[in-house]
Amino acid sequence: MSETYTQKRGKHQLKTLLLQIRDSPQVREEELQSFATLSGLARSQIDVLNVFDTPDFPATAADGYDALWVGGASEANVLKPDEFTFIDPCLRLIRHCADTGLPVFASCFGFQLAVLALGGEILNKDADFEMGSLPILLTPHAKTDPLFSDIENEFLAISVHRQYAAALPKNCQLLAYTDQCMHSFRVEGRDFWAFQFHPEVDRDTLVERLTFYKAHYTDGDGQLDQVLSSARETPVANALPRLFVERVLLA
Repeated sequence: MSETYTQKRGKHQLKTLLLQIRDSPQVREEELQSFATLSGLARSQIDVLNVFDTPDFPATAADGYDALWVGGASEANVLKPDEFTFIDPCLRLIRHCADTGLPVFASCFGFQLAVLALGGEILNKDADFEMGSLPILLTPHAKTDPLFSDIENEFLAISVHRQYAAALPKNCQLLAYTDQCMHSFRVEGRDFWAFQFHPEVDRDTLVERLTFYKAHYTDGDGQLDQVLSSARETPVANALPRLFVERVLLA
C-alpha cells in the first residue's frame, strides 16, 4: 500500500476525486458543492471526473488521490451498460480501489456500482420505490464501525432510487437497511463504504433536485408536493461525509 494511503496528513493537504455521473450543469454544480460542504473540504480539494464528459477512463484514474467519492445519477441506469458505456469503466475503477485499499465513499448510484463491482446483484423497481426522507435501521455491525458507531438506530436519510440491492456482496458487512433493501455496507478490511441513501443530500437539496427530476421520479405535481411536504432534515446522515474525512482520511 502506498504512502498516500497510510501517512497521516493535515486536512488542508487532502486531495480527493469525485466520480460524477451527472449530465445537468445545475446538478453537477450542486452535487460538487454538497460533497465539499458536508465533508468539510474546500472545493479545490475535490477534482471531478464526470463520466458524461469522459466516458472512457482507466481503472487507475483515482491513483494518487487520498480518497474517491462516487455520486448519484438520475440520467443513467446501472443496469444498462450497453446504453451507458461509462458503466464498465466505473466498475473497473471501483474494483481497483477496493483491491488497492484506496478509501471510497459511494452514494446512491455509487452504491449500486459498488455492489456490481464487488460481484453482487442490482434489481429494479418501477413502482413504490423509496423516495423522500426515510428512517434507516442499523445492524449490530454498525456499533463498531468508524462511521456509524455513535449513531442511534433509526435515523433519517434522503433516499430516491429505482434500482436496489437485496443481497450483500461477498466480503462485505451490512451496516444499514430499510424494509425494502440494503442501505449501507463496508468492504471487510478496507476503508470502503457505500450508501444507497444520500449522505451528501440535505432537505433543501432534495427539494431542488426532486423538483428538477420530477418527470423521472414522480407522477406529477401532486405526488411531488406530497413527497416534498413530508421531507425532513437529515443531520445524522449528513454528518457521514465529515466523519469519513475525520475518522478515516485523517486517522
